[in-house]
Amino acid sequence: MVRFEYAITKHPAEHFQHLVYFCADDGSCSLEQVPGEQTKILEEILNRRGSEGWDLVQVAFGRNGLLAFWKRAAG
Repeated sequence: MVRFEYAITKHPAEHFQHLVYFCADDGSCSLEQVPGEQTKILEEILNRRGSEGWDLVQVAFGRNGLLAFWKRAAG
């Protein structure tokens, strides 16, 4: 049976000064009007973690940044 390990990484809003995401009063957030070149920040995170064998499971955006949930085969 394949076993997995998981990681949760925090990425403060300061790292994403050029990304525009909107958070409503109820806490729900979404990306709005993101220019193509601005997604490079997320792309770099994905490629760096991917090269270490991690698969992105989920991203949760919040007022102060985002949480990324990762998994990879343990061992």
